[in-house]
Amino acid sequence: MADNEYKNTVPIEDSIEEFHVFQSVTQRYCTPRFCIDAGGKKGEDHCILFHSNRICLVTLAFSHPILREKKEICKIDFQVSANIDRLKNKVSGKGKHGAQFLQPNSPLCYIECVDNSKYTIQSCIKGKLVEINTALIENPKLLIEKPDSEGYIAIVLPSISNSNQQREELLTLEEYNDVLRKRAL
Repeated sequence: MADNEYKNTVPIEDSIEEFHVFQSVTQRYCTPRFCIDAGGKKGEDHCILFHSNRICLVTLAFSHPILREKKEICKIDFQVSANIDRLKNKVSGKGKHGAQFLQPNSPLCYIECVDNSKYTIQSCIKGKLVEINTALIENPKLLIEKPDSEGYIAIVLPSISNSNQQREELLTLEEYNDVLRKRAL
């Protein structure tokens, strides 16, 4: 079909409307689960996006103070202890050899905001650290603008044996919304 034929078959207004209803890859292929009050800190909720292939994206839940208050981030630090720098995670091969192993309470990074507030972002699941989103170092606004896509914090691969169990232990979207409604009261 020639370009001019295509232009004549789809009105521009209709194509714009359709463009806005497309879902992101994570919205189409990932199941969101929520960890409330991560690290025992009230309101610091995290979201884990479970893909059907077990890969998990760790990000902030919409109720986390950074997103809820649209805070300006001044620094994201992946040096979580004197001996552990998440940026130095080197993974190779199908078995993800060399990956740092994470527990649910393992810190992934520390975030400092312009208002001097500080947050510890935890893994919330047990597994191998596949990747840290280095794009956040150059552009921390991605975490606020696109938390469920380009602004994810890390990719974690849980083991085959406990992936489903970990997913079931976290809150579904409906359960999470119930928690948010109760907090609002």
